[in-house]
Amino acid sequence: MQRDTCLDDTHFMEAVRRLTRPVRRWLGVAPFGAPEKLGCAALPLSGRQQELCRRKPHLLPSIGEGARLGIQECRSQFRHERWNCLLAAAAAPAPVPAPGAGPLFGYELSSGTKETAFIYAVMAAGLVHSVTRSCSAGNMTECSCDTTLQNGGSASEGWHWGGCSDDVQYGMWFSRKFLDFPIRNTTGKESKVLLAMNLHNNEAGRQAVAKLMSVDCRCHGVSGSCAVKTCWKTMSSFEKIGRLLKDKYENSIQISDKIQRKMRRRDKDQRRIPIRKDDLLYVNKSPNYCVEDKKLGIPGTRGRECNRTSQGAGGCNLLCCGRGYNTHVVRHVERCECKFIWCCYVRCRRCESMTDVHTCK
Repeated sequence: MQRDTCLDDTHFMEAVRRLTRPVRRWLGVAPFGAPEKLGCAALPLSGRQQELCRRKPHLLPSIGEGARLGIQECRSQFRHERWNCLLAAAAAPAPVPAPGAGPLFGYELSSGTKETAFIYAVMAAGLVHSVTRSCSAGNMTECSCDTTLQNGGSASEGWHWGGCSDDVQYGMWFSRKFLDFPIRNTTGKESKVLLAMNLHNNEAGRQAVAKLMSVDCRCHGVSGSCAVKTCWKTMSSFEKIGRLLKDKYENSIQISDKIQRKMRRRDKDQRRIPIRKDDLLYVNKSPNYCVEDKKLGIPGTRGRECNRTSQGAGGCNLLCCGRGYNTHVVRHVERCECKFIWCCYVRCRRCESMTDVHTCK
């Protein structure tokens, strides 16, 4: 990626830090057990986020839950891969972060890689999901169920809209207001490309939530005849949304590092193929994550547990990057064959088992 010659390294890094600041600070909310008890001023939010938080303090629990959802799903989807969404800086977060503590993601937030794309998408989706759930649960005064579906249906087909449809449009609106940083506030061509990429991936995450909305119905009628059905729209589980975003990650599109009127594919032969709003985009190729790089916060795969028989990403061959693996035997002791003895205690046997555990060299 070629940098603008009028932007030296110091100014460039400051621009990148500034454009990733809203997400960096919001991620810091996740380790706080109950952010609503601390208030907006005590949380690591950007200026725009602080203002929105003060105007809508009732959304604080949803903001924290959204961050937790995104981080948890990221780690779940990548738990068997070289990059496992658990960086050195975040390996053991304190229950309550110290003032000025580092973000949960370091290099990945500003690297412009496929991992950056997934992080932004899953975090934006997490915020949509948590806010929309809170609306449907009746926890807020300014949003509730989706009222646009309350009067409608098909009498001839024997169903009508009812119940409480999830108002995903409100969740998407709030996610945009809270996370999206205006491009006009940035300087330098490279920082504008990265910000445009991040904004696109934020929206791709939101679109994943909307795309996986499903319709649930309940039957009414004599003796369960289902003469009439009441139906409503509901969001999918966040695990399903995470799987969709992981698939988007696997098929993400590399874009040009030179932004003109709009973002373009890097491969000139494919530029006629339009970029969809639910595609994940990246600028720079990812490192291999095999070797520890303390400067970038990459822990490497040494010591990671691997599956000796798997040919997939979690297999010892791929995860250990060809370095080989160590095998050691782990002894497990647990209670088994428990029986209730009258009266009144439980008697169990002490069972032992031996398991081979393989870890990367």
